[in-house]
Amino acid sequence: MKYMNRRHFLKISVASLMLSAVVGIAAAKTNISKPNVLFLFTDDQRNDTIRAMGNEHIHTPNMDRLVKSGVAFTNAYIMGGSSPAVCSPSRACLFSGRTLWNLENQGSWEFEISDKYKTLPQVFRESGHVTFGTGKNEPGRKGHFARSFSAGDKLLFRGMTSNQYELPLCPFSPIGDYSKEREVMHSGTHSAEVYADACIKFFEEQADSKQPFFAYVAFQTPHDPRQSPKRFRAMYKGIDLPLPSSFKPKHPFDNGILKIRDEKLEGFPRNPNKVRDHIAAYYAMITHTDAQIGRILEALKKTGKMKDTIIVFASDNGLAVGRHGLMGKQNVYDHSVHVPLIISGPGIPKGETRGQLCYIYDIYPTLCERAQLKTPKTVEFRSLNGILDDADAKHRDHLYFAFMSWQRAIRNEQHKLIEYCVNGKRHTQLFDLLKDPQEVNNLAADVKYAEILAELRILLKRERVRLNDGNTPSKFTDKQGKDFWSMYESVKDTQTQ
Repeated sequence: MKYMNRRHFLKISVASLMLSAVVGIAAAKTNISKPNVLFLFTDDQRNDTIRAMGNEHIHTPNMDRLVKSGVAFTNAYIMGGSSPAVCSPSRACLFSGRTLWNLENQGSWEFEISDKYKTLPQVFRESGHVTFGTGKNEPGRKGHFARSFSAGDKLLFRGMTSNQYELPLCPFSPIGDYSKEREVMHSGTHSAEVYADACIKFFEEQADSKQPFFAYVAFQTPHDPRQSPKRFRAMYKGIDLPLPSSFKPKHPFDNGILKIRDEKLEGFPRNPNKVRDHIAAYYAMITHTDAQIGRILEALKKTGKMKDTIIVFASDNGLAVGRHGLMGKQNVYDHSVHVPLIISGPGIPKGETRGQLCYIYDIYPTLCERAQLKTPKTVEFRSLNGILDDADAKHRDHLYFAFMSWQRAIRNEQHKLIEYCVNGKRHTQLFDLLKDPQEVNNLAADVKYAEILAELRILLKRERVRLNDGNTPSKFTDKQGKDFWSMYESVKDTQTQ
């Protein structure tokens, strides 16, 4: 065996050290610790209900805190609804990554997600995260909650309750048994506090754990009944709140669903002072929910894991509360499909906004990419990471909306077209959202906008085909089995109101 001289030995040693360093760096890049996720989801919260985003009449210090610590999306939307309970299809789209027309089980009102599609928390669970859920999980009772979550507590498998202080909740089941027989009535504590308590307890139990988590807190507020603790309700007096410019005593024409439960929460025609009281109660619920979010954020901070946690805040749909003579969300006006979306966490800019058009369902691929997880091929939405990292990046040129068999809409960066087909009659609305964000001035009959109207109609029909709208059974047909598009093409006279 030949012995190396000193110089040769040193060369080899240096080369080995350099190689080790390169390998070490590469290993470090591929072994970045997995981020945690805290997903805060509210029910029926409109996009314009956060003080930091411009509403000076509401108090939301903790939502404001999220705005300042992350990126707020000013044009985040849902797709609409294929059910009067808009929350159910919206949540199914969110967790499945599928569009309204490509969900399974459309013949059922429960929108249970097919086993063919991995849910968002399921992807995280299979990657090694402990996945925790609490609060409203409708749909989910019959299957997809069980495969999505490895932990949980205080679970509501209903669309709503008749009292915020009387809650039929299921405990977590390791075997996925969430039958109604296992529900336990929880009385005396407001729902928002119950779910916050459950999440805080989870954080306390996870404080010393090295396992990353995905925690989903699904509030059932500010959905009615509009109950909140007295000190929060006392913060708002209806007489002090302005009516929105889009307030109307009644909707100008039949939109297909004017007598639904939500619309009966107030009498006809709408009384301005009573609507102000509804707004006050709605704001009080949001402020109370905001306080619970603050408690959750403080509990997360105490664990020392805040810096390693991606926080998402969003809502399943908006709400009219008197706008356009409506009270509910069974429509495609902006007040019902335009929702808040805030994302903060490691590597995400602070205190910035993004105005690009997006769906909240884009959260699914966004979180997968941020956590270096593979997005399932069945996911149909687009990651927001491009615009999170580059404020000038492109995302979507337009968005498409639908409500059951009666309403379709499309918007681009400036204009929005809504088409209605109800009982053999067509109605058309065209709005300039930059000049008229509350959709008060219908431009459909204005000859100056004829070209824009024609272009949006072409785009509406094109998106109908791309999104498979018209090829889905019962959810999108009326009692006679007719869908929107068959009626739209058969009725030629259009009224513009």
